[in-house]
Amino acid sequence: MDDFAYEPKIHPDRRPDAVVETIDVASPGNPALGEWADAGLSEPDLKTMRQYRLGRVRQQLADSDFAGAVLYDPLNIRYASDVSNMQVWCLHNACRYLFVATDGPVVLFDFHGCGHLSQAMSTVDETRPATSWFYFGAGPEERNRVKSWAAELAELVRRHGGGNTRIALDKCDQLGIEALVAEGLEPHTSMGFMEQARRIKHPEEIRAMRRAIHACEAGMAAMWAALEPGLTENQLWSILHRENIARGGEWIETRLLASGPRTNPWFHECSDRVIEAGDMVAFDTDLVGPYGYCCDISRSWVAGSEQPSPEQARLHAVACEQIAFNIALLRPGMRFSEFSQKSYRPDPAYVPNRYSCVVHGVGLCDEYPSVSFPEDMKSGGYDGVFEPGMCICFESYTGAVGGREGVKLERQSVITETGAELLDTFSTDLIPDL
Repeated sequence: MDDFAYEPKIHPDRRPDAVVETIDVASPGNPALGEWADAGLSEPDLKTMRQYRLGRVRQQLADSDFAGAVLYDPLNIRYASDVSNMQVWCLHNACRYLFVATDGPVVLFDFHGCGHLSQAMSTVDETRPATSWFYFGAGPEERNRVKSWAAELAELVRRHGGGNTRIALDKCDQLGIEALVAEGLEPHTSMGFMEQARRIKHPEEIRAMRRAIHACEAGMAAMWAALEPGLTENQLWSILHRENIARGGEWIETRLLASGPRTNPWFHECSDRVIEAGDMVAFDTDLVGPYGYCCDISRSWVAGSEQPSPEQARLHAVACEQIAFNIALLRPGMRFSEFSQKSYRPDPAYVPNRYSCVVHGVGLCDEYPSVSFPEDMKSGGYDGVFEPGMCICFESYTGAVGGREGVKLERQSVITETGAELLDTFSTDLIPDL
């Protein structure tokens, strides 16, 4: 199948108003609009992007002989329908779900009173109120509610499945699985079909991602402009949130910003520590920006100093060399295992504190694949092939065990027919000249 040519069937029961598309970040007050125009970043064709993504999901279902899928993960719902609703809250409250027929309608079961959110979305044929059977919503009635939930889904499968009772779910508690089986369905739970659907990006997705990254980098520039000794880590981190939201961004998945001795080892989240002159300040954006696309970029800076110390410069040079080496190495068609084995080998002093992976995929969030370091391939890695259209983040953390500081760098790219094209443009210098 040609990934860029799939056209989902247009169903006769689609609402006539569904040809109107919701534009997520078109407010005249959004500062990103002028910034994107100045940068020459054209608007993505959201209708094309949405139909492509829904087509990718349906192709995965067809390839695995499923009658359809039930999606609970808010990012999977967003990918298939582009309808966003209380994304972070819904990550831990199973209050909305999406039924995607392999050859039939898309039915969104949304939170109470939220049917209007999908009225103008051409990817959704029908919206119904969700039946919530998770304990917070259902309490001791969960076993009765789950029966109603399963019966409604089973009716959709029987109507649109052509006799096929196999149904895919991205996540579901055992109570739900048992209820679906009782209705005569064959449920299969895995995130794999959605990760595989999401792995290859359409050119319009890349347009959206470029805009999201540009907005993220505007926030990074504001952080650098505000970085002065005496500021707390939390205060500095809040600037990125503010600038992201002002530009139509959505949320930030972590709080990974640390300064001075908290930069080694990595994964300290930001605190009320006061940043001092000469401190290393390292951060990982982990930002979900405009259009819902993730910007996963890391930089390390030196605060309030004209020059980095010799040790800071040495750590930074290793991190930059690692990133540059691995970018030059990656080619489409290369297997993950080969890339891992040939990837940059730092001084042994930095290996124990290495990052969790060499590279990983990115889209609406961090996603497939995750390629391990050679030391970790046997215990936690897996194989696969890099393909054009994948978006990949190159990772580096450089800090010796017992060292005072460390450097975190990460760059975001898209794989083309010839290699990795970088999408982020913000300076990687310890003291950026903006």
